[in-house]
Amino acid sequence: MKRSFGPLLALSAGLLLLVGCTQETQNKLSRAVQNYTGTDGVLDVYAGEKLVKRFIKIDKISTAMSTNGNTPRPYRFGYGVLDANQNYRQDPGERKVYFEFSDYSTSYIFYANPMD
Repeated sequence: MKRSFGPLLALSAGLLLLVGCTQETQNKLSRAVQNYTGTDGVLDVYAGEKLVKRFIKIDKISTAMSTNGNTPRPYRFGYGVLDANQNYRQDPGERKVYFEFSDYSTSYIFYANPMD
């Protein structure tokens, strides 16, 4: 029986290439993979200790960039389903919305959906 080492060699070459990259390049590659595969994240927004909003089915949160694209703006944005009853499920009437929040004033936690 003949064995094929092609996939193993490709994986090894990819790992060596990744190890040689800078941390920023590795982060960009990771975000590219996440953008392709999605992450199905959850974003909880708090007012003090009280949970006031929950967004589910978020694939990424992005940092807004200035018009010329060189300077990050002080807010983040994304798209997700507004989970009005905060049950981690998209119920009838709950739809995908655009959201943004300030880096300066919003208390939030972003995490993977524990119900999936």
